[in-house]
Amino acid sequence: MEIRRAGSQPSGKGPEAYFTGSVRVDPLYEAHDPGRVRAAMVTFEPGARTAWHTHPLGQILIVTAGRGLVQTWGGPIQEIRPGDVVWIPPGEKHWHGAAPTTAMTHIAIQEALDGKTADWLEHVTQEQYRG
Repeated sequence: MEIRRAGSQPSGKGPEAYFTGSVRVDPLYEAHDPGRVRAAMVTFEPGARTAWHTHPLGQILIVTAGRGLVQTWGGPIQEIRPGDVVWIPPGEKHWHGAAPTTAMTHIAIQEALDGKTADWLEHVTQEQYRG
């Protein structure tokens, strides 16, 4: 058994290559081999969001606070709130982040395939974010 105490791992700023706006990433868990699961708590300030991206084995988002938005390529922007659980299938191009006036925190869970959890693509434009 392993217990990772809250605050035992340093927070990090979401890299500008993958995010627009102010984003904080708090690592939660990275499995030891042969496990592949990785999890992080991600906090988006109002208007902050990911770039478009995909996951080789999919992703689960569990919204814990605030109000957020999520969109798959070609689909409508959908609002997400605390308690919502979002499943993004493998290879599905999508983005997620905070609403324009409200911050949002979610736990992101994904599995690594050959050490990789995501393929990062272009940034979400302001026009795309506004819908």
